[in-house]
Amino acid sequence: MNPTVKIKLSTMMFLQFFIWGAWFVTLGTFLSKNMNSSGSEIGQAFSTQSWGAIIAPFIVGLIADRFFNAEKILGLLHLSGAFLLYKMSESVGFSEFYPYVFLYMICYMPTLALVNSIAFRQMKNPTQEFSIIRLFGTLGWVVAGLCISYLFGWDTTDSIESGGLKNTFLLAGISSGVLGLFSFILPETKPSAEKNNKISLYDILGLEAIKLLYNRNFLVFFLSSVLICIPLAFYYANANPFLVDAGMENPTGKMTIGQISEIGFLLVLPWFFKKYGFKTTILAGMLAWSLRYILFAFGNAGELSWMLLLGIALHGICYDFFFVSGQIYTDSIAGKQIKSAAQGLITLATYGVGMLIGFWVSGKIVENYSGDWHSIWIFPSAFAFIILIVFLLSFKKEDILYET
Repeated sequence: MNPTVKIKLSTMMFLQFFIWGAWFVTLGTFLSKNMNSSGSEIGQAFSTQSWGAIIAPFIVGLIADRFFNAEKILGLLHLSGAFLLYKMSESVGFSEFYPYVFLYMICYMPTLALVNSIAFRQMKNPTQEFSIIRLFGTLGWVVAGLCISYLFGWDTTDSIESGGLKNTFLLAGISSGVLGLFSFILPETKPSAEKNNKISLYDILGLEAIKLLYNRNFLVFFLSSVLICIPLAFYYANANPFLVDAGMENPTGKMTIGQISEIGFLLVLPWFFKKYGFKTTILAGMLAWSLRYILFAFGNAGELSWMLLLGIALHGICYDFFFVSGQIYTDSIAGKQIKSAAQGLITLATYGVGMLIGFWVSGKIVENYSGDWHSIWIFPSAFAFIILIVFLLSFKKEDILYET
């Protein structure tokens, strides 16, 4: 790959995830502390991610794949996002804030597919080249968290009380504007589909992959993927508010330990997958979900602060061993004609339907047990363990081999 193109793609990925990490991690804390939002309202705000994921295939499938260059749509979406993030920072109540975050997520979620499309189209050997480019995305998320905690100090108790977290939306908005403008100098990525070819809702949503559900193992995995997003939603929506309430210093910066561990476990995953197989790998991921919330339930910011830090660090095995191994499994059993459709179906089921349910459940639990974090964290821990048992008993003999 041309070094200039590589630098552009790496910068694109860095900014893409810097933007997300700059405001999404502290959203729950901002809503609860600065807008006095209820648990249900916080869940409603986070569920905009799911609505964005559900709507994203229409934007990518109907527009980016057929009519306009991907880099131009990416630029327009991020410029629109910059304006919406500014309006989010200016909102004075949840009823004013919610429409802006909803519209923002409709703009942002399609960009996740667009940056991947732009990157893949420039690569001769994606299996060797993409991981390095994508790594800069994880670094962007990490740097955003470190800036919030250690450079600006916006997540300290005094700063939160004075409305310092509003600045996270401005930081993300400025970065979104930069990426929006930068997108217009990215490599040209023309539409991949013919304009005159008929396309249906069935094609856009990847519903042709539904036939994979006739495979018992894939059906078990599919349902487990939807259900595991319920405890996952608890982490996304409540981890930062919990750490703030627990009195942990620089909580947003410390939460980047989770993304750093992602990198480490991603390197270990191929070896673990090959040695122990898919079933054991995904069970390890589920067990990590349950253990993480047990650590949160009994840890504190004092003598037991190590429990909170270990719970954060488990994010790598939680995410990589379940979601990444699941992507590998899906790719391995899908035929050549429906590989993309199968991945799209899993994404729609998890980040769309699964997370939508998860944020709703999370909001209700937090609202009913307001301030009782011990009880709040016990629920996702128990739920993740039940999913583990069901998967253990239902998923039969391995039907794939992982090749290095």
